[in-house]
Amino acid sequence: MPIALYTSFIAEEIREEGRAEGRARDILLVLETRGIAVSDDVRERIGSCRDSVLMKSWFEHAVTADSAEKIFETT
Repeated sequence: MPIALYTSFIAEEIREEGRAEGRARDILLVLETRGIAVSDDVRERIGSCRDSVLMKSWFEHAVTADSAEKIFETT
């Protein structure tokens, strides 16, 4: 029997919050794995973001940035 997903506004909001938390963990993991120090301010900024397009950009920058703060720079 297939699992039904709730389609209410609240259910979608909860799912999106979970996705954002996962994106934030991924960004932090990339930075930490690369040996880049992450300040509390950077950690808070990443953790509080809910913009998936912006977080995708930060993730891409995290792969090559030489400091955590540089992921926020636009090219």
